[in-house]
Amino acid sequence: MIDAYLILKWLHVLSATLLFGTGLGTAFQMWFAHRHGDPRAIAVVARNVVLADWLFTAPSGVLQPVTGVALVLLGGHDWRQSWLLASIALYLLAGVLWLIVVWLQIRVRALAKAAVEAGTPLPEAYERCMRLWFALGWPAFIGLIVVFWLMVARPELW
Repeated sequence: MIDAYLILKWLHVLSATLLFGTGLGTAFQMWFAHRHGDPRAIAVVARNVVLADWLFTAPSGVLQPVTGVALVLLGGHDWRQSWLLASIALYLLAGVLWLIVVWLQIRVRALAKAAVEAGTPLPEAYERCMRLWFALGWPAFIGLIVVFWLMVARPELW
């Protein structure tokens, strides 16, 4: 017999791994391309990062709440548990930040591509986008780490 709860849990863990791993990998690539400063490299990396976000991060980001809700319902968890409420709040915060970061990556991709096509240096708008990208990435990253801990430890917070 197929254990629906176990399958959902496996999908939840797998999608969390893809979400976090893709985010970490693409952030690493973006940051090091940025630090190199070559508009051609930045344009290629930003194009690939945006693609990876649509292929891996977005589907995993959608699968997380779907499997999470199913696990809560099948597992008989109380929606008012503090660890669950904190996890949901942090996940939503990380999701909002991620949407802004993706928009910034799309903007960076366009700015780098335009600089390459025009044969000009990267504009100041690129630098502003990257500063904001960096600043927003940290709370999203830390938030997801805390969500991982909350899901595993399930502490009573209040």
